[in-house]
Amino acid sequence: MVLHFFTKEFSFMFQTNIVVLSAFALYLLAMLSIGVYYSRSQQRLSDYILGGRSLGPWITSMSAEASDMSGWMLMGLPGFAYAIGISAFWTAFGLCLGTFLNWHFVSRRLRNYTEMANNSLAMPDYLKNRFHDEKNIIRLISAIFILIFFLIYTSSGFVAGGKLFQTVFGLDYFHALLIGAGVVVVYTFLGGFMAVCWTDFIQGCMMFLAIVLVPVVGVISYGGLGPVLDRVATDSPQLLQLVPDTSMTGIIAIISAIGWGVGYFGQPHILVRFMAIGDPMELKKAKHIAMTWVIISLAAAVFVGLVGKVVLQTPLVGADSEKVFLIMSQELFPPFLSGLIWSAVLAAIMSTASSQLLVTASAISKDMYHTFINTKASDKELIYVSRFTVLVVAALAIYLALDPNNYILTMVAYAWAGFGAAFGPCILLSLFWKRMTKNGALAGIIVGGLTVLIWKQFAWFGLYEIVPGFIFSLVAIYLVSKWDAPPSAEIQAEFDRAVSLKQKITVLKNEDE
Repeated sequence: MVLHFFTKEFSFMFQTNIVVLSAFALYLLAMLSIGVYYSRSQQRLSDYILGGRSLGPWITSMSAEASDMSGWMLMGLPGFAYAIGISAFWTAFGLCLGTFLNWHFVSRRLRNYTEMANNSLAMPDYLKNRFHDEKNIIRLISAIFILIFFLIYTSSGFVAGGKLFQTVFGLDYFHALLIGAGVVVVYTFLGGFMAVCWTDFIQGCMMFLAIVLVPVVGVISYGGLGPVLDRVATDSPQLLQLVPDTSMTGIIAIISAIGWGVGYFGQPHILVRFMAIGDPMELKKAKHIAMTWVIISLAAAVFVGLVGKVVLQTPLVGADSEKVFLIMSQELFPPFLSGLIWSAVLAAIMSTASSQLLVTASAISKDMYHTFINTKASDKELIYVSRFTVLVVAALAIYLALDPNNYILTMVAYAWAGFGAAFGPCILLSLFWKRMTKNGALAGIIVGGLTVLIWKQFAWFGLYEIVPGFIFSLVAIYLVSKWDAPPSAEIQAEFDRAVSLKQKITVLKNEDE
């Protein structure tokens, strides 16, 4: 009798896993097929890095947001809301505000300036050309900080992937980690930017549907929104307080949460999407698409955490709180549908990790190898270097992700702050302040990046490190630029031409020239 029970139970679990695995396999096959397809079209480095600047508004917007909202939106933010309640809204608000400001003020100017500035393919490339840095010091320093913070950022995605496969298939964390990372590496390795952008578009759609569907079904299954809120109010009333702590500590926490927004100005994997759109005039449409996606998705992510408090019978503790979305999906949907929803989580992880690997590959191939090792390297050779970099960086990120107790959101916050503080002020002022100098840019990058690295270790005042890092970087850029001699007449004239452009540039320079 006992043997029959266990045999029946094992059979059920096996069938369930097969169904879930089928959903995963369907999704992964589609993504890998895209990678293989676009691997045939990588002839120039600009094709591999920017897709030849040929993206439309839908692909641009969805790719930008999918690469931004990684596994932390489906796992980290819902887990955060599960732990602290509706006050997680402040983080979502900061992110929405930052998204809008980035699209509104930065996207078009950066798109036109990077193309005019010797067809810059990446952020370090743009900064070098913007300030006519013939010694390539800006490219080197930028590439170093990109490596540091993208290692942390990419490893957070791999942690999310490890937790996903661990939860879904009951694998040990290490093997689950390797499977998730392997898929990301393969299609990034093969397909380059166009593969990443097209998969990002599909993944962005999947993420949106999943993050909206799960809390809605959770509310319906419990009897409606009223019963859900009543239960939360009864069991954990503090979770419904938008400002649970009015002391200085609470105010600092809100400032820190909103501070996430300024990080957008310095994220290389997001900024590169602005560079890749075919017609800058389409950026307004792309902005509207992106904002709709972001507002609804982030609101739903916070709501998942609240609903999970009621729907889930077994409380989640510690880092396991970041599995709330996964477990809700498992309990609310049949195996194949839950498998598709879990594929959306994998999509979120893949979309960001692949973008980060690609930007890091660009930093190594263009800003280090081509600049300091082999200035005569062909595009074909640089593509090989980029692909080798993807493998090396992925291996290092896997090493950093080995601890299953890592919090996804904590790792993302660290890397986000690093990029936001090191590059955000530099990008903003380079686009809007003609008086900014090369030394000012260097000072801003170094001061911002080092402030984050140091502040993180001491956590002074409980303030998120991006806030002091961004402020100190701004001050450093202004003071050093004012102390410097003004930029050359050539640089200032180039600035005037770039900011006055209203439509795309039709003649591109070959990157070999």
